[in-house]
Amino acid sequence: MPIDLRLDPAEVPLLNDLYEFTVSAAFFERGMNAQACFDVGVRRLAANRGYMVMAGVERVLEVLENFRFEEPALAHLDSLGLFKPDFLDFLRRFRFTGTVRAMPEGSLFFAGETVMEVRGPLIEAQIMEPIVLNQLGIASVLATKAARCYSVGAGRRLVEFGLRRAQGADAGLVAARSSYLAGFHGTSDVLGGRRYGIPVFGTMSHSFVMAHEGERRAFEDFARSFPKLSTVLVDTYDTLRGVHNTVAVARKLKDEGISIQAIRLDSGNLEQLSKQSRRILDEAGFHDVAIFASGNLDEYKVADLLKVGSPIDAFGIGTALTTSDDAPAADYTYKLSEYDGRPRLKTSAGKVSLPGRKQIFRALDASGRYRGDIVGLIDESVLMVKREFRPEPDRVVPMLEVMLENGNRVLPRPSLAESRERFMKSFEAVDPRHKAIRNPDPYPVKQSAALGAMIISEKLRAETLQD
Repeated sequence: MPIDLRLDPAEVPLLNDLYEFTVSAAFFERGMNAQACFDVGVRRLAANRGYMVMAGVERVLEVLENFRFEEPALAHLDSLGLFKPDFLDFLRRFRFTGTVRAMPEGSLFFAGETVMEVRGPLIEAQIMEPIVLNQLGIASVLATKAARCYSVGAGRRLVEFGLRRAQGADAGLVAARSSYLAGFHGTSDVLGGRRYGIPVFGTMSHSFVMAHEGERRAFEDFARSFPKLSTVLVDTYDTLRGVHNTVAVARKLKDEGISIQAIRLDSGNLEQLSKQSRRILDEAGFHDVAIFASGNLDEYKVADLLKVGSPIDAFGIGTALTTSDDAPAADYTYKLSEYDGRPRLKTSAGKVSLPGRKQIFRALDASGRYRGDIVGLIDESVLMVKREFRPEPDRVVPMLEVMLENGNRVLPRPSLAESRERFMKSFEAVDPRHKAIRNPDPYPVKQSAALGAMIISEKLRAETLQD
């Protein structure tokens, strides 16, 4: 029997909530399968979040293109004793034939915006809800956490170090990809490196030092075995003595043409230890030996370390990143916005949705900086919406792009490098006050006049639906 650390592609349709199937079966019995639109977005951002990074889109598209109910999945649904044979036959022929519009990966988005629209026959679009939210949710949450680290890193090398603390094997892969998308230089995850073409980084373990009879011997052995990866871990015992031992080993190995590349600090007072270590290395003439820091770091600690002038050249960020520990989830929703040609609106307190098919219009100034967004209707033109910005911007761009049509991809799949470049440009275009890691200023997002009028009209109509 295969180990449980896997996900068979044939099982993907069952990675779903039961009510999606019961609701869909009820729709099927009543012939309710006209065209429907579902909006995906985040109602509110988590504390200290001024933006989010769009990620996970490519996985969603891949799932939708290949969504099939194989016989073992149908047999399992049949075993539940809930579904009639004609509905199971319908699922046997099931393919996603709809359209997906979305913001491309690497885009920045804000609260209250539609970031993806799934449109197709009602049952097709309904069944996709959990997998869409599951994949966009974790990927964009982790990409956003990584972007916050990138924003304070001031050009230092950043490495994702969190596989062992990720909440599952797949979450570790998502963290590797999302962090690279959002500015990190690489990952320690070898499978993540292989799957996504991401640079991989690693140093040495405390066990390697502890298994030796002496720290210096451990440093020598590792450097001789891996002269191109000669970062030595100096905090197994007394950290500063470890730095002095690094100097001694570096002098010895220099005659053999082997250079120590860096020391790694993984515990203690990183500000104090990095300054003391830098002084020891410089006084010994090893100005080129870098300092790599790790150990329960996040964007707040990195910012604080650099603010006080800690001479750290690179950071390994693990648990806080791969779990997004201060904001581990986003308030993602998947709401029906149109069915059978009519707008649809949810009016429950605190969870009001937006009716109709939409477009996000982003205003840019002459230098390409973002000025604000308007959530408008799909049939509004850029020229119409441009007049609603005050003052009128130099340029307005629609953010939602058609990515799948009739169930097939219409745009070439971007490489991870291309999505990373999109992120870099998008991130640079946002004013720093919206990117602050503490108490950011809200980015301006408003609704177009046409959408506002539709909301009023649909709220009035909604009042009649419970009569």
